[in-house]
Amino acid sequence: MRIITATEFRKNLSKYLKLSLSEDILVTRNGKILTMLTNPNKREDSFDRFLSLRGCLPPVDYEKALHERDMNR
Repeated sequence: MRIITATEFRKNLSKYLKLSLSEDILVTRNGKILTMLTNPNKREDSFDRFLSLRGCLPPVDYEKALHERDMNR
């Protein structure tokens, strides 16, 4: 897995699109992950990784979250 900045990604878009066919690319801005480029043919592997994260975060009360969002507008 390779980690690059958004600026580096913009400057070398073609390079990183090609590279994403063989390895995952994390794009960051100000030290925070913006996105991840991955080969769509490895989708099953990515889905398995996604499923492995299940239960890592606490459950979300969506009604409460929407209410809080509306109150902060």
